[in-house]
Amino acid sequence: MPDGQTIAASVLCAERISKSFGTVPVLFSVSMDIRAGEVHALIGENGAGKSTLMKILSGFHQPTSGRILMDGQEMTLPPNGETEKLGVVLIHQELNLAEQMTVEENVFLGREITRRGRLERKQMADVVQGYLDDIGLDIAPTDRISDLSIAQKQMVEIVKAMSRDARVLIMDEPTATLTEAETELFFKQIERLKAQGVAIIFVSHKLSEVKAISDRVTVLRDGQWIATQDAKDLTPDAMAQMMVGRELSDLYPPINEADVDAERVLEVKDLHAPDVKGVTFYLKKGEVLGFSGLIGSGRTAVFEAVCGLAPIDSGEVRFDGRPAEFTSVSKARDAGVVYLTKDRKGKGLLLDKKMRENLTLFALPKFVRNLSVDRKAEAEAMERAVRRFDIRSRDANINVGDLSGGNQQKLLLAKVMECDPRILIIDEPTRGIDVGTKQQIYHFIAAIAAEGVSVVVISSEMPEIIGVSHRVVVMREGQITGVLTGDHINENEIVRFAAGLKREMTHD
Repeated sequence: MPDGQTIAASVLCAERISKSFGTVPVLFSVSMDIRAGEVHALIGENGAGKSTLMKILSGFHQPTSGRILMDGQEMTLPPNGETEKLGVVLIHQELNLAEQMTVEENVFLGREITRRGRLERKQMADVVQGYLDDIGLDIAPTDRISDLSIAQKQMVEIVKAMSRDARVLIMDEPTATLTEAETELFFKQIERLKAQGVAIIFVSHKLSEVKAISDRVTVLRDGQWIATQDAKDLTPDAMAQMMVGRELSDLYPPINEADVDAERVLEVKDLHAPDVKGVTFYLKKGEVLGFSGLIGSGRTAVFEAVCGLAPIDSGEVRFDGRPAEFTSVSKARDAGVVYLTKDRKGKGLLLDKKMRENLTLFALPKFVRNLSVDRKAEAEAMERAVRRFDIRSRDANINVGDLSGGNQQKLLLAKVMECDPRILIIDEPTRGIDVGTKQQIYHFIAAIAAEGVSVVVISSEMPEIIGVSHRVVVMREGQITGVLTGDHINENEIVRFAAGLKREMTHD
């Protein structure tokens, strides 16, 4: 929206918003209006300023300059979630649920229904059950949050927001952990909320979803407003080009021909472990091996067992032709096998620490001299990582939690690469990452494979698996259903194996 222009139908409007943290500016005179009954997508690379703008529109941050209007009236939005009382609800990308409480208790937390000082549990459970039925989520109001999958927890966050009768619903990467079926159900709820006049801000890096669900799209780049256009007039490629300011025709690097005579650096035979049933596969030197399948198919469970994060019940793991059983992540690391978790914020990084401390923690023995940490060596490693992985930060001393998601992911990659691995296992390498950073990560994977490092890519995104892999292993219900190579690596084949329509077809 051009500066100064307001729309009568706007529920919420940002006019010429700028924001600095200390001396570091992150938004530069950004304007955006949100109308009743529309989905307004907000897109941009990691670090473009999307999260800051969302937090300003929901009262969690106050702008340095500019103004916020609600129903045409200028106002200061209250902090600490109090804006929900005005009907503005933000669903954070990081789940905000009390793990030891039930679904019902989370939905009504802080606004319980009571009568004569007693909780009306049946009434609250009935209300929650109604929402669960609406979105087709097969869980009970009495289920404990800690017992749910990540995707189910995300849907509970959506139920929680829906129950607050929001006038403006701000969603930050709401489909990042959802399956295709769950996403379809979620979009049906979006349409229902639109019909009720709810204004929705939809933040996503999945540009095909942005195209499918949005009415208008606003693009930010480097903290600045680039464009606001009708979604019907934009293709996903056009959105990507506006986000990064350049063509992205080479999103995936060329896949070099695999060396058929390359040695097998990892062999797994008849592996049985939690959620894994008799898995057998191998990995060659310099190969990119994709692992595909639906969420819950056992892809992650295989490598948690291989890397010492989960016990092995039976089967054999061979590294360099010799039996190997890594009973801990550190033993796997010492052997040259590293695992990059898909949960970068919960398990991969220390969000309240600086970049340098995060970078060297996993490879700390490498930086210890005479029982103390060599700070100079750490600083040199940090400089190399910033150059090699293009880690961007306006302030080198900020906590990692204040970095954009893309820069956090690049830092996590740099962290595991400090161990000089021979095998790199990357779980969901680009979850919640913008298209420009995706391109960088894909080219990085190709580059290290060309250097002789063996790479396993576990991903829910089929274009990603197809775009980077020499071979693709497809799993279903803890078992391998197929191994694909060459022209057989395509969406149709992967879907059929993942759905159980085909089994045990191997192209070698």
